[in-house]
Parts: sequence; C-alpha cells; structure tokens
Amino acid sequence: MLTILGFTMIATFLVLIMMKKMSPIAALVLVPALFCVLVGKGAHLGDYVIEGVGNLAPTAAMLMFAIVYFGVMIDVGLFDPIVRGILRFCKADPMRIVVGTALLAAIVSLDGDGSTTFMITVSAMYPLYKRLGMSLVVMTGVAATANGVMNTLPWGGPTARAATALKLDAGDIFVPMIPALAVGLLFVFILSYVLGMRERKRLGYLSLKEALEPESETVLVKAGGSGAKDASGTASGSASGSGSDATGSGSGAAAGPGDTEEFQGLDPNRETLRPKLYWFNAGLTIALLTAMIMELLPIPVLFILGAALALTVNYPKMSDQRARIGAHAENVLNVAGMVFAAAVFTGVLTGTGMVKHMADWLVGAIPEGMGPHMAIVTGLLSLPLTYFMSNDGFYFGVLPVLAEAGAAHGVSPVEIARASLVGQALHMSSPLVPAVYVLVGMAKVEFGDHTRFTVKWAALTSLVVLAASVVFGIV
Repeated sequence: MLTILGFTMIATFLVLIMMKKMSPIAALVLVPALFCVLVGKGAHLGDYVIEGVGNLAPTAAMLMFAIVYFGVMIDVGLFDPIVRGILRFCKADPMRIVVGTALLAAIVSLDGDGSTTFMITVSAMYPLYKRLGMSLVVMTGVAATANGVMNTLPWGGPTARAATALKLDAGDIFVPMIPALAVGLLFVFILSYVLGMRERKRLGYLSLKEALEPESETVLVKAGGSGAKDASGTASGSASGSGSDATGSGSGAAAGPGDTEEFQGLDPNRETLRPKLYWFNAGLTIALLTAMIMELLPIPVLFILGAALALTVNYPKMSDQRARIGAHAENVLNVAGMVFAAAVFTGVLTGTGMVKHMADWLVGAIPEGMGPHMAIVTGLLSLPLTYFMSNDGFYFGVLPVLAEAGAAHGVSPVEIARASLVGQALHMSSPLVPAVYVLVGMAKVEFGDHTRFTVKWAALTSLVVLAASVVFGIV
C-alpha cells in the first residue's frame, strides 16, 4: 500500500504542476500533507516536516546567500565581459546562443555546484534570450542537462556518494566513465545545435550590433539571406513576441525597437557598477570557488562570508547595501520558499517509509534472468529513482541492495557504481533538487513548463551515456 501511495503522491504532484493547477510551492506542501493523512500518519506530520526542514536548512542558507553573492557580482559588472564574449561568439545567432548556453553551463559546472552553475549561466544568458525573443525553456533545459552530465565529477556529489556507499575508490568509479560521459556531453552539444536551429528557423537572428545596442534600428539577418528593413526600421516579415511565447514564420525576427526590453546585462551606465573593484571581485569569486572545491569550509559558510564581504567592500554605505539586498529579495524568497516546501515533500516521503517501499518494490520487480545484467538494470533504474528521490536516498538506500543483487550473479560493485551515475542528466531536473528552483526562478520559467520540455531530452541523454558505457565495456 505504501508503494502505491508513494507513486501516486509523486504522480499527483507532477500532474498538478505540469497542468498548472497549483503552484510548485503549494503542491510541494499540500500534496504530501494529504497523503500523510491517507497513510494514517497525520499525527506525525509535524515531526516529518521539522526533520525535512532541518535536513535542507543548510541548503536553503547556501542558496539564499549564494543568490545575494552572485547578484552583487552581476550588479558590479563582474560578468559583463563574459556576456560580451559570448555575444561575440554567438553573433546574435539563436543556434550559437543555445550551443553557447550548453558550453557555458558545462564549463561552470566544473566547480561541482549546480546552484552556482545555474546562477552564472542564467545571469549571463537570460538578457540575450529575452532580447532576441528566444524560448527560455530551451535555456533552462540545455543548462540543466549539461550540468547533469557534469554533476558526475568526483567532487559533484553522486560519485562520492556511490564510493562511500559501496566502500570503493571514487577514482575507480569515475575515471573509466570519462569516455561515456564525454559522449553524453557531446550529445548535449548536438541537442543544443538541433534546438538552436529550431530557434533560428522560428526567429531568424539579429546582427551583433543590434543585439548590443537595443535602442538602435532592428536589423534582420535571415537564416538563409541578408538583412532587410523597411523605412520605419522594422524588419519586413518579422513576427513580434518575447520569451517562450514568441512565434515566427521561419524568417521572422525579434520584436522591433518599440518592443525591445532594456538589456540590463550590458548596460555600461548602471549605477551599481564598480569597475575599480573588478579584480578584487574576480579574485574573491575565484577564491570562493576554489575553497568550495577544496572543501575548506562548508559551502553555506563560504557563501555567507562571501556575500558579507562582497556587500561591505563594494557598497560601504548601509543604504546601498539595503538596496542591493532588496533588489535580490524576490529571488531569495522564491528559492528559499521552494526549498523549505520541498522539505515537506521529502520529509513525508521518507518519514512515512514510502521511499523505502518504492525502492524495495522496484528492486524486487527485477526478473531473475536479468541478474547477470544488473549493471545495465542499475543504469536504467537510476533514471526514475534519482528523479523521484534524492541522491542520498538512492545511493545510500537503494544502491547497496542493487550491488548485493549484482554480486550474487558475478557483477562487480564497481560496475554497479558506474552504472548508477548515468541518471544524473535527468536527476538535475527533479523537483527534489533545490538547484533546479534557482534555475527556473532566475529564468522566470514555470517549473511545469521546464519539466515538460526537459525530461524527455534529459532522459535521452542518460540513455546515451548508458549505451556508450556498454559499448566501451565500462559496465
């Protein structure tokens, strides 16, 4: 019964948010509360929620201060050169922009923290997507999938968890997986190219000069031809629109001058800029990321210290500090609220025992004849299991059981551990991953829209990694 109720609870949550019948925060709180009562554990709801909140409190603190820190870095202009560099690479071409999003997300993912990756990627790319009227779910989908592949780095979390759970060396798990992960990352770039070509066909693309100077006349560069504009400065045959709702006939452009939005990311005159402190801010950010990778202090502590130092040095006046905190308060509230709401969901799912019963049922459903192929089975199971439960729950609760089942049929634990990593591309879009709320929150994308668009591509990426692992003899 707990198994059925567990799957039903997750399905109910996903249906409600994807159909936009409830907001993610409301669904994360009310759906598990209802099911907690249905399983007869309503009297323990408070205990489950408090335990869930306690477990996620450090994550919430990290996200709150990380948003403030990177928000200040955006305000002072630290990422302006990155935005301009990407613009020059992309040349305001939607195809290049989408590929550039995947590339940027993959590079920034080297720090091992998904929230940091999404904050930097969205900060750099969001103004460009909005300026050209590109689909924002393409940005969030590509960024999440690229980060999911890179999340398998030894310091990213899953590999370390697998090594700890099965008492293996992280290097023995990760290093042989590099070829398969490289294929997965290549697939993400190919996917980005295909999605970018769709956006180019839908919108056309603007000249670099027009993208950099939104107040100037619109110059349409068609996908297969030269630029053209009428006497009023509006591109002929263009289709107006913005964000994910923009539509075009295949040769249309973004909206004309009257409909443009201010390109804040490149505004050279905003009052918050601190050009004289550029190298201080760059050094502080590098030091912060280095300390994270080296684990000198817990990540929440690092961001609390970093945010306080960044505010104090860049904005010595109290009024300026209050203004910067207020400017980012909406993002902080949205993300922190989502994390604590997710704590209700995970607290009930774990406290009632639903997660354990779901995992046991899935493991028990494996046919006896599949025993010699337990590595492949583990890889396939990693997709739904890491999507519907936390990495901690999967790697410490389910993986040891799968490893024991594999050992009984001669499959080594290290192969099981490697196979368990393939689901990470999908995992990074799970509603139980706090970082995904940073991504959709900063990109101003509905979580349901992100889920509908991303899940199929992320699952396909995971399957590509698994297939490559089999071909290369890794699992």
